[in-house]
Amino acid sequence: MNKLTIPYPVIVEGKYDRLRLLCVMEGTIIPTDGFGVFRNKDKQALLRALAQKTPLILLTDSDGAGKIIRAHLKGIVPPDRLIQLYIPKIAGKEKRKAHPSAEGTLGVEGMEQQLLYDLLAPYENDLALRAAAENPLSKTDFFLDGLTGGENSTARRDDLAAKLGLPDGMTPNALLAAVRLLCSYEEYCALVGREQTPV
Repeated sequence: MNKLTIPYPVIVEGKYDRLRLLCVMEGTIIPTDGFGVFRNKDKQALLRALAQKTPLILLTDSDGAGKIIRAHLKGIVPPDRLIQLYIPKIAGKEKRKAHPSAEGTLGVEGMEQQLLYDLLAPYENDLALRAAAENPLSKTDFFLDGLTGGENSTARRDDLAAKLGLPDGMTPNALLAAVRLLCSYEEYCALVGREQTPV
């Protein structure tokens, strides 16, 4: 497997996540040191400075802690400067750990190399960003398809997330950003069982 050359800095939670990504890519990988980034003003300043020059790829674990870190970073860096990538929820335990995580799922460090490679590959030539910019999918689509504003909207979002290998419990905005990167408008319509022109 030839390593990918990723032009954007990639933010992960810890040093073992960084080591895992180094198996599949070359480029800048910045660990948050878990919740350490909450207090580390220097790292926060670095991320803000980088975001002024380039988009940043954000790849945290799919557990509760990963969601908290992801939400916090969206308060440090303008959300439109973050490329949100997500690993699937897979039950298991990393080899170096004596016990599984609190939620019993693998983090970035436990993902198969091929999965991480496929996740990052579109960004080597910026194809995914260009596709997302041209994707007309909007919040209005989510509303029309019952993904927001309805009694079962949370369950519908979780169902769509599962079809795409994304974690459950994503906010409407986070899921929308992810879907725009992962699917064409036509693919989205097929997933939700609707065939319409963009609204």
